[in-house]
Amino acid sequence: MIPSDADFARAVDLLRAGELVAFPTETVYGLGADASNPDAVGKIFAAKGRPADHPLIVHLAGHDAVEHWAENVPAVAWELMETFWPGPLTLILKKQAWVPSTVTGGQDTVGLRVPGHPVALELLRRFAASGGHGGIAAPSANRFGRISPTTAAHVLEELGDRVPLILDGGACAVGIESTIVDCSRGEPVVLRPGHISPLHLEAVLGRLPDIATAVGGFLARPAAAGRMRQGASRLFASVFEGLDHERRGGMVRALGAERLDRLDIAPLVGRGLQAAIAEAKRSPAAHFLLFGTAGLYTGAGFRKAANMITYIVLTGARTRNVHREPAREL
Repeated sequence: MIPSDADFARAVDLLRAGELVAFPTETVYGLGADASNPDAVGKIFAAKGRPADHPLIVHLAGHDAVEHWAENVPAVAWELMETFWPGPLTLILKKQAWVPSTVTGGQDTVGLRVPGHPVALELLRRFAASGGHGGIAAPSANRFGRISPTTAAHVLEELGDRVPLILDGGACAVGIESTIVDCSRGEPVVLRPGHISPLHLEAVLGRLPDIATAVGGFLARPAAAGRMRQGASRLFASVFEGLDHERRGGMVRALGAERLDRLDIAPLVGRGLQAAIAEAKRSPAAHFLLFGTAGLYTGAGFRKAANMITYIVLTGARTRNVHREPAREL
């Protein structure tokens, strides 16, 4: 499903005027604004009810725009771009001095991505050709703390008239947020696991990357087998109970299991979390359990999902206690 020329033209006009436009990517629908316009970016936070110190991802039409937004881009970042762009990978890089702090959450870095969706790419190309800096800042097009939308109807239901235009590109193919890799401080570190797994990254990096979390540093410490099984089972049960029929069906498909009671978390038990993440590449069920269920249930994004599950595993806490742990949505 491709919007008309008139729809694209209106979208570009709205963005140039400092207004919001929702558009599809291969991951989820994004709520976009001109990333070079602080007032326009502020409307994203107002529409979502999102804390103003949370950084946003800037979407670009291609690699050639990267150095306009980022400086001192390391060679490994270019390698990741060449391998995974366009696609569901966001790179954190040192920002150029001019990049608005409203986009970066006051940090000295900026998140950049070239999405792998024809509607997003066409919008970005037309916006770049219209003049200006050509970047669209776009978090997921939902109210803060809610489920990320994967159809235009979801966006309309979530935001209504808060967004002047929704470009309908059909259902998102991936349905989960992009993997975020920080390349700004030496060795690459995964800040948010997503569709591109650590083993995909290993093929480029030559090693499994470290995976950061807001609760306890890197995901490398071993977890007690009992806590892993109890925490994961408890989380999975509470998540499934909270989903409507449509999303339950989506979970079954994502798990690749005919029946949810056949889900086997045994490969995760008694392992360090980093080893479990590596296993997740081979086991769709394990990947979804680690980084999908909490994100679907809370709508808080996959970085927080990873943080939640890490907290459960390391402390044996109940799911409701995890919500007290602060974590930024990206």
